[in-house]
Amino acid sequence: MRIGELAALVGVSTRAVRHYHHLGLLPEPARRANGYREYGLPDAVALARLRRLAELGLGLDEVRDVLADDSGRELAEVLAELDADLARQEEEIRSRRVRLAALRRQAEEHGGLPAEGPVSDELAAVFGEMARTSAARPGPEPVMAAREREVLALLESTGQEAGRRRLADLLGQLTAEPGAMERMYEVYGLLDALAEAAPDDPRVARTAQALADCVPDAVAAELAVPGREAAAAEGGFLAAVHAQFTPAQAAAVREAIQLITERAG
Repeated sequence: MRIGELAALVGVSTRAVRHYHHLGLLPEPARRANGYREYGLPDAVALARLRRLAELGLGLDEVRDVLADDSGRELAEVLAELDADLARQEEEIRSRRVRLAALRRQAEEHGGLPAEGPVSDELAAVFGEMARTSAARPGPEPVMAAREREVLALLESTGQEAGRRRLADLLGQLTAEPGAMERMYEVYGLLDALAEAAPDDPRVARTAQALADCVPDAVAAELAVPGREAAAAEGGFLAAVHAQFTPAQAAAVREAIQLITERAG
């Protein structure tokens, strides 16, 4: 048989046959006087076994190990490892499908997925309320609102499970009161208006008070951690967040935190 006939008989491509030759998985047959390879029945049997092993999902290095063990013990061992690996893949696929189902449900319930997603159901609900609140207001959404969503999505994705539950609980308390999200959007607008202002602008104090007023007493007690501002000044995540503010915005946020801390104390 010529190489094309062998490949057609076993159901592989001639390129695969040449690749197996190159890797040493399939011995090259003797050549005729005209230079063409001449394949026989043993070559077809060997190639068919190669194909069956590859169809099981074995890598070519694993196939080489199997072919090197005439007793067949290596095949049983490799197949057991392959089965265990497939079981792990099945579990990963099931977990991914559960997550995908949750994301599809979010998309149906909230009219699409947020640009900052994928996020948890709890955060998706908050983002959905933000989208509805923004749509009910005139003009474009405040820049600070979009920035807040980015920070919340980052916090959720980088935190441990306990931290994610605490974040969800705090957000639930922040948005529980009627009109809470509308008041927060007023604050977002006030912060946007400070983008070009000086830190001593009179609007800084008004914005800080409005921001502090959006935080319920129970949440204020959670947020009023001694040394929080010092930690932000030293570096880390809080410092990175504060660096996104203009000087006037940063002044308003610092003053709001001070008001919240004093109220909680």
